[in-house]
Amino acid sequence: MAQDAAQKAPQMADSNDQPAYYEDAKGRMIPARLVKAADLLEDDLVRRLIDRAESISGMLRSFKGSVFEDVGAFLAILSDQYGASRGGRKGNITFTSYDGKLKVQVAVADHLTFGPELQVAKSLIDECIGDWSQDANANIRVLVDHAFRVDKEGQVSRESIFALRRVSIDDPRWARAMEAIADSIRIAGTKTYVRFYRRDSQESPWRSITLDLANA
Repeated sequence: MAQDAAQKAPQMADSNDQPAYYEDAKGRMIPARLVKAADLLEDDLVRRLIDRAESISGMLRSFKGSVFEDVGAFLAILSDQYGASRGGRKGNITFTSYDGKLKVQVAVADHLTFGPELQVAKSLIDECIGDWSQDANANIRVLVDHAFRVDKEGQVSRESIFALRRVSIDDPRWARAMEAIADSIRIAGTKTYVRFYRRDSQESPWRSITLDLANA
């Protein structure tokens, strides 16, 4: 098996087509006699698993493409033959089997970012909190600090920013700050997801058919 691995690993062959050198992780060519059998076995394992993973990845890409083609064809049939349309906000659609035990969901999600207006909102909010009494602003300060905390990617929490907009405060500066937050929202792109579900009976909870290796 180690010999089979040797044939697959990056190498330089001698005149008899036998492995003479192997390239290591630093790009150095190591004589075959110095490479441990265990390292060759590990190399073989990794290469076989990567080959299988890439093959499955390709199958999933092909499957995803065919799913959207089939969905598009079905919607075209509905539109052409029946003059009907299907789809929710931003194209979100759910398809269900006749017995109600199988379900396919196509969802479109926006990727949101925030523009410079967000800093204007932060300044107005800080001004409000600074002028309010200490007793009145303690909880709001915690909420604001959490909302504008930057993560390791340099992004603020979208959910926390939106939570601020749900807080109703009778102060014109706060109202302007909420307007600034609304104006700061940018749609940087959209991504379409497809999810599959089944259940044992019409009363049973839905179970996701997992295509994500981490959650399989």
